[in-house]
Amino acid sequence: MDFEIPQDIRNYLDELDAFIEREIKPIEERDDNIRFFDHRREWARTDFDNGGLPRKEWEDLLREMRKVADAAGHLRFALPKEYGGKDGSNLAMAVIREHLAAKGLGLHNDLQNESSIVGNFPQVLMFRDFGTEDQKEEFINGMLDGTKRIAFGLTEPEHGSDATWMDTRAVPESRNGVPGYVINGAKMWNTGLHVATHDMVFARTSGEDGDARGITCLLTPTDAEGFNIEEYLWTFNMPTDHPRISLNDVWVPETAVFGPKDGGLALAQHFVHENRIRQAASGVGAAQYCINESVKYARERKPFGKALASNQAIQFPLTELHTECEMIRNLVYKTAWQMDRMSKPEVAEKISDRVSMCNYRANRLVCQAADFAMQVHGGMGYSRHKPFEHIYRHHRRYRITEGSEEIQIRKVGGHLFGFIGGKK
Repeated sequence: MDFEIPQDIRNYLDELDAFIEREIKPIEERDDNIRFFDHRREWARTDFDNGGLPRKEWEDLLREMRKVADAAGHLRFALPKEYGGKDGSNLAMAVIREHLAAKGLGLHNDLQNESSIVGNFPQVLMFRDFGTEDQKEEFINGMLDGTKRIAFGLTEPEHGSDATWMDTRAVPESRNGVPGYVINGAKMWNTGLHVATHDMVFARTSGEDGDARGITCLLTPTDAEGFNIEEYLWTFNMPTDHPRISLNDVWVPETAVFGPKDGGLALAQHFVHENRIRQAASGVGAAQYCINESVKYARERKPFGKALASNQAIQFPLTELHTECEMIRNLVYKTAWQMDRMSKPEVAEKISDRVSMCNYRANRLVCQAADFAMQVHGGMGYSRHKPFEHIYRHHRRYRITEGSEEIQIRKVGGHLFGFIGGKK
């Protein structure tokens, strides 16, 4: 077995590092843009007088970064060549995401927005695999040129992790001779709607509560009559772009059906493994950053006449975190490598539990590493003058979203005991 990172990926990391220093850092340091990353970051990013939404200046900066990264050929790295990408592998994306997160806060890879010089475009692949030809033409090109922004409306106020009990309904109704659907219901945590042109609204079109079949995805314009943003939900990690919405007699034509009618949950599961393994890699990278910064500080800081690093109360916890980081990193790399050798259905059947292991353990690890980094750094660690509180607030949500860690553990248990997957 060869555990070396392939040379082409290592070369690409060097290329990314040079690109960041040459083109991204100057943007970050221009016109006091550093305010979005130093102790002022939460106030610089958040328009507290406008529902807690991201400030326009902040989103403009991220947009500029993506434009520069796209022009340099990095932004679409993971996409197929037909969409201007480089067919980046799951292993390459895991290594890259870890590498960028390990650099700490910066315009090159913003944790809060999941905005990176190497982008993640799961919806492009959803349209490639499930869209009609007209939908592909409109939405893939639109997403890549920025004219289309699509939110994801699955979770509901009364139903969190189990979408099969959703209350949102869509019933057939023709208007002016055009067949379509009328949608009524509500959605929660409908991220990105403040700039979205469309929302992927998942609604029950047949079957009974609890049935996996009978749920359909409908591409719903956000300016449709009856589509209302009720409130933006302020979170631990500000700014917010996570609203609660209501749908009151919202009509869409039949051409809005995205993917198989009554089989919409297949879309929701389509990119979950790629997203989870990349999130796990980012968690490992951010954890390693916290560990490295703590070791550096412990060697420099000398209370009572000797370095903090000489105390086993500092050494042992950091050693434990560093060891776990190494173990999870190798599991992430191995699992990503295996994913590159399987089809999506095979990944779901054979190693979905491995992806869950990577994800929930990495999410826990980075929270623990950030928390201990605060402890090592003392009062400054608790302040916003260090990035640890920001890292903690961002990564803490992943123990709930993208499949809570309890759901991930249940999946691992299902594979372990033979209730799901190929093991009996």
